[in-house]
Amino acid sequence: MTRVKGGVKARRRHNRILAVTKGQFGARHKHIRKAHEARLHALAYSTEDRRNHRRELHALWIQRINAAARMHGTTYSKLIYSLKAAGIALDRKILADIAARDNAAFGAVVQAAA
Repeated sequence: MTRVKGGVKARRRHNRILAVTKGQFGARHKHIRKAHEARLHALAYSTEDRRNHRRELHALWIQRINAAARMHGTTYSKLIYSLKAAGIALDRKILADIAARDNAAFGAVVQAAA
């Protein structure tokens, strides 16, 4: 039986991998083995960094809410507790946006929760 080489399909697969690693440094964008490894690591890092980005945003929202709450004479934890007790359904993203953009409206939210 004759041997069948990869030919066109292998070249297409290699070119797809090399296209993904186009901006990499050195052999990581030239040699197929190094490029394949670089692509696997890049995909793993991107997944992890998407989660880290959400985590950092959540922490930033909490810091902004806490700073604005302290300006109005309360703390973050007391504000969140009183918002839940008062039945005010504002998530942290919206609260942080109000705290950063409109101090008077945030004060009204604090007063309504108290």
